[in-house]
Amino acid sequence: MRVAFIHPDLGIGGAERWVVDAAVGLQNLGHEVDIYTSYCNKSHCFDEVRDGLLKVTVLGDTICPHTIKGKFAIFCATFRQLHLAYELKKGPGSKVDVFVVDQLSACVPLLKLWFPKARVLFYGHFPDQLLVQNRNQMSLVKKAYRYPFDKFEEITTASADRLVVNSHFTKDMFEKTFPATKNPLVIYPCVDTDIKEQQQGLDRDMITAASQYTFLLSINRFERKKNVLLAIEAFGEAQKKSSNLKLAVAGGYDFRVNENVEYLQELILACEKLKLSHISITADKYAKLLEKDTPAAVWTSIFKNDVIFFPSASNSFKNTLLHISKLLLYTPQNEHFGIVPLEGMLWKTPVLATNSGGPLETVKDNVGWTVEGKSELWAPVIDKVVHMNASDYAVLQTECVNWVNRFSQDTMASELEEAMEEVRKKAPTENVGWDYIRLGMWYSVLMTLTLSIVLLAIWP
Repeated sequence: MRVAFIHPDLGIGGAERWVVDAAVGLQNLGHEVDIYTSYCNKSHCFDEVRDGLLKVTVLGDTICPHTIKGKFAIFCATFRQLHLAYELKKGPGSKVDVFVVDQLSACVPLLKLWFPKARVLFYGHFPDQLLVQNRNQMSLVKKAYRYPFDKFEEITTASADRLVVNSHFTKDMFEKTFPATKNPLVIYPCVDTDIKEQQQGLDRDMITAASQYTFLLSINRFERKKNVLLAIEAFGEAQKKSSNLKLAVAGGYDFRVNENVEYLQELILACEKLKLSHISITADKYAKLLEKDTPAAVWTSIFKNDVIFFPSASNSFKNTLLHISKLLLYTPQNEHFGIVPLEGMLWKTPVLATNSGGPLETVKDNVGWTVEGKSELWAPVIDKVVHMNASDYAVLQTECVNWVNRFSQDTMASELEEAMEEVRKKAPTENVGWDYIRLGMWYSVLMTLTLSIVLLAIWP
């Protein structure tokens, strides 16, 4: 099959990791795979994209920016995806057998209209309208702005030939949010369970410098909904009993995203409030430090701090942090699935997660703990793991590896391939007549309302 993935912004994050893993898995099964995206920065992406293992084409980025004065992100993302679909109509999409769209469903009906022989599978990480923060506190203007996008999401999601989601928790959320969706198929994301090659790329100087400390690790994008503050507060409590305890905070960070920049500063202020020393290590900063000293000396100096931030950590740094850490702190509340806990288990690192959402399906009792997201409840668990005897910890590590092997890339790719073959055998989901008239009306309402708000916002 010729498969085309469509993703809004191919940076570094859980959704992007799924796209890359799914594309590589299908490619390994012999399928011809292309990825189309509205944005891809080769200095801020996964190795498989940067190294050319996957064919990535940027389309639909020439008219609309990512945001307008830092706002209207959903409008811009929608417009850019529709533009991408239009560019596909000019030629690249004509030979595609199956489109795999994820994160944003705006283009689904257009793909079905312009490529009637192809099938469209939508992979839902979570309903976008449920990701809006402080929704109940939005002003009337913001609610009016969001309403057409929410309805648009409902219509376009339901028009896919097959809806696939990342967990049973997400399945429940889609069925409650979009009653028209019919029995979404659950296909769990994966991790690459063969880490021999990754082990070769570990930073040995970091490992040596870290050996005199006990490390905790948080991996998440620098976004408020990821609740990384919980990790810092719990660490602050636990460190009172273990003075050699350190916390590494790594994750996706994009200087173009205001929230990423703001939230990192908020976390730094939290460290200062708790009297925790801290340092931020980016690739550029690390390179500059190496100009003045040896790698071993650089890491020794870095690890004198209590909290070490790694914005947009490279794979080598991230894997090394997973290797040296005693416990992974997974802080999001009601996370849709959460690939990070599985990555931790892959490196024999048990997990402490909040007792909600997807982690309830992946963090079982024998590989970690799910606890209410309060620092006073997390600190005792951290203390328990830090002081666990070696034999009990070794058993925990063995169980982590045994469990994570159920989430291999081969398993996910095979399940995805089966779903695509099944949908190709069936007639396409009906999406003509009144559905298109209704969709066209929502297009008009959405664009008119949004453009009006945009013009009001930028008018001098």
